[in-house]
Amino acid sequence: MRNNCKILGFIMVVVLLQACSSTKYLAPGEDLYVGATVKVKPVGKVSKKQQKAIKSELNDIARPHTNSTILGIRFKLFVYNATGNPKKKGIRHWLKYTVGEPPVIASMTAMNKNSVVFQDRLENSGYFRDTVTLDTSVHDKKLKAIYTAYIDEQYKIGKVKFPQGDDTLSVSIRKHVKNTVLKPGVGYDLDLIKDERSRIDSRLKEHGFYYFSPNDLIAKIDSTAGNHTVNVDIQIKPKIPLDAGKSYRINNIVVYADYYTDADTSRKGISAKYSNGYTIIDPKGKFRPTLFDKVLVFKKDSTYNLTSHNLALNRLVTLGTYKFVKARFEKSDTAYGDYLNLYYYLTPFTKKSIKFTATTFTKSNSASGGQLSVDLLNRNLFKGAEQFAITPYVGLEQQFSGQKDGTRRGGIDISLSMPQIISPFKFKINSGFVPRTKIDIGYEVFSSDTLYTLSSFYASYGYSWRQNQQTEATFNILNASYVRPTSIKPAFQSELDEDNTLYRSIEPQLIIGSSYNYNVNTQIKQNNHKNNFYFNGNIDASGNLIGLIGGASIANANKGKTINIFNVPLSQYIRLEVDFRHYLKLADNTVLASRFWGGFGYAYGNSTQLPYVKAFFAGGTNDIRAFRSRGLGPGSYYTPDTARFLIDQPGDIKLEGNVELRTKLFSVVNGAIFVDAGNIWTLRRDSTRPGAQFTGNFLNQVAIGGGAGLRFDLTILVLRLDVAYPLVKPYAYSLTPSQLVYNLAIGYPF
Repeated sequence: MRNNCKILGFIMVVVLLQACSSTKYLAPGEDLYVGATVKVKPVGKVSKKQQKAIKSELNDIARPHTNSTILGIRFKLFVYNATGNPKKKGIRHWLKYTVGEPPVIASMTAMNKNSVVFQDRLENSGYFRDTVTLDTSVHDKKLKAIYTAYIDEQYKIGKVKFPQGDDTLSVSIRKHVKNTVLKPGVGYDLDLIKDERSRIDSRLKEHGFYYFSPNDLIAKIDSTAGNHTVNVDIQIKPKIPLDAGKSYRINNIVVYADYYTDADTSRKGISAKYSNGYTIIDPKGKFRPTLFDKVLVFKKDSTYNLTSHNLALNRLVTLGTYKFVKARFEKSDTAYGDYLNLYYYLTPFTKKSIKFTATTFTKSNSASGGQLSVDLLNRNLFKGAEQFAITPYVGLEQQFSGQKDGTRRGGIDISLSMPQIISPFKFKINSGFVPRTKIDIGYEVFSSDTLYTLSSFYASYGYSWRQNQQTEATFNILNASYVRPTSIKPAFQSELDEDNTLYRSIEPQLIIGSSYNYNVNTQIKQNNHKNNFYFNGNIDASGNLIGLIGGASIANANKGKTINIFNVPLSQYIRLEVDFRHYLKLADNTVLASRFWGGFGYAYGNSTQLPYVKAFFAGGTNDIRAFRSRGLGPGSYYTPDTARFLIDQPGDIKLEGNVELRTKLFSVVNGAIFVDAGNIWTLRRDSTRPGAQFTGNFLNQVAIGGGAGLRFDLTILVLRLDVAYPLVKPYAYSLTPSQLVYNLAIGYPF
């Protein structure tokens, strides 16, 4: 209690000191500027919503910004004043000019300029009959500006007229007027005029008008129409460049496939290859010419359009082979019409690279260890932008107290990614992202001094593609994994014989199947939308064809008569997974995030239960945070605290819901309050885990946890600390303060 009083007293002293020092060093006649207040007084028909929007907008553009605060304290100004007049170097100089900030002095010039800026903004928003007045309030040398905006009814758009000429440019503009953003009855806003000019420009760019610019258009506004309406006349400027009014087609297409900045592209005698209408300049033959047939979009004699322009550039960038990509258009000297020559300048990354990564760690159970990996990358293996990677790795961990168990792991991962769909069927994907065929192979050995040795092998072959930046699909035709334990220590074997769940964690497994994953994330592309969402759906199946041919059945599996490959039973199952998240923007720095997560797995034929690696788990830092990681459930089952091994509890069904309110507190610190709910269940009865089966009573077995947390947004990463408390447990319990759960993690939970 005494310590708490000391801390409170210290905080009060700091607050009083900064309050006094914030104005102490001001010169006579100077006042500290502490912000602006904007009031809106309607003198005509102006809705409450409009008044609120105007007030918010004017507050946002008020200048200057005040001194920054932390919990209401002008800490940086306090540091600036407290450090006096330091020398040009030293800690005091660093504190004053790096940590601290000088006082923001009130200026009548700046405040009067705000009045003018406010007036202009209101007129640009259609409030033509408006007046902005300025008043000030001074207390203890702290000045606040008070602006009052008297506004009349907003003018609305009436008639809209577009260029009426018979020239090619005017005719092309009129073809697309149905998509105009200037709709009669919509409130007038200068930004709408700018948007309309940009819309016309983007439409013309799709029809060959390469040299056209939004600045080639003007909008004449007639506010004398009456009844608070304005007529808008979109016109082409009288004097625009001659080229701006022409529609161009593509003539020659030249690709400098191995370009460097000091290259002389005008040299004569540079060897060239020709492929499907493209001229490829690649003296050292680093790339196959057919690569560009798959990536480039423009063809000779095609009409220029911005979509094809950006499509090709995006594909070249996403190849992952080129460091710099540039396209240049220039007028072609031809007598057959208006043509452009197109030149691509492509600067590749270094073909081969090597990266060493070393990590170390310590754990709360007195274990320490580390891992060393080597990444060998070839970005152009077969001269077609294929990316080939080999990553060998070794790691070890040693516990120095308790069981003093040591573990070692080592393995290798080999992957090949090719910028095309290799398939007997033809796939045509018209997007800015190159589809890929991916092959992965890997092998790992994990060894524990006191438990077992586990060998695992995996391989996959499949495709991935994007329709746009926000969506991605992956189809793995083949997923295969083989896991087999060896050298099981006698003491651990006795535990396995008594605990079926423990045995499942290391049982031999053979998975041969396919999977499909579809992902949509609207937040990948930065936006200011009120609603954003994330969706991920996955379907995974194993052993279907082999099980059908081999006559696998659940009855035989129950009798121990299974189809074995390499002396390991083939896993046969189907697994579905859905993850949906919604982000509702409540204010500029406040978001309500919610998530629903559902999963269902069904083992049949050759298997009586899902493989352990395909099961569902509940609890943890990104899950239901008030419960131990992967230790919640299934159902009302509770893992005894006396268990020698705290084994992750697997289930066949999972339901989870989360709601989290996130808001900015100050500087890089964000806060959150949250509620998590959910659990896992088994599809079939499990005699070793009573209460685990999914029944009509499942709602009574839903666990609920709540809590609060801090997020430190450090730009390169988000460090998260959550404190959670179990509100409802699916098993018998008593709530005590000791049941608080602390979660330290990187990134948001969802």
